[in-house]
Amino acid sequence: MEYVNPETLGEIEDRVVAINRVTKVVKGGRRLRFSALVVVGDREGHVGFGTGKAQEVPEAIRKAIEDAKKKMITVPMTGSTIPHEVLGEFCGGKVLLKPAAAGSGVAAGGPVRAIVELAGIQDVTSKSLGSNTPINMITATMEGLQQLKVAEEVAELRGKTVEEILN
Repeated sequence: MEYVNPETLGEIEDRVVAINRVTKVVKGGRRLRFSALVVVGDREGHVGFGTGKAQEVPEAIRKAIEDAKKKMITVPMTGSTIPHEVLGEFCGGKVLLKPAAAGSGVAAGGPVRAIVELAGIQDVTSKSLGSNTPINMITATMEGLQQLKVAEEVAELRGKTVEEILN
């Protein structure tokens, strides 16, 4: 897994996917904190996600954005879609991503949509096959995106030309 340096990228967008209220029971009562899950991307093939926890919501979001920028990856694309079908798995979350015809748009819901849109993928179909917990879905989607390879990479690995692989 190779991360991208966020300073080398242009404008980075962020999207808050989920905010949870977390309590810890202590001797004096309950301690209240907030956990934030954020996705960041530049809509040009770079995307990452992060989590942050703090006593205030804005602080939790800020921490999550910092974490997400550190964990940005490059997503290989062919045109406006992904090169091939892929299944990402993490814990109970399973996300199936399929390439779609140009102009069909993003057919994905919730957390998967956030990642796919901020990565810059415009045509893709997805299906959540397991847990619908946001953190598991996002991690499964990222696992799937990391498995993607373009034809040139596959050809290089096999020691063949692109034409030989595509035929």
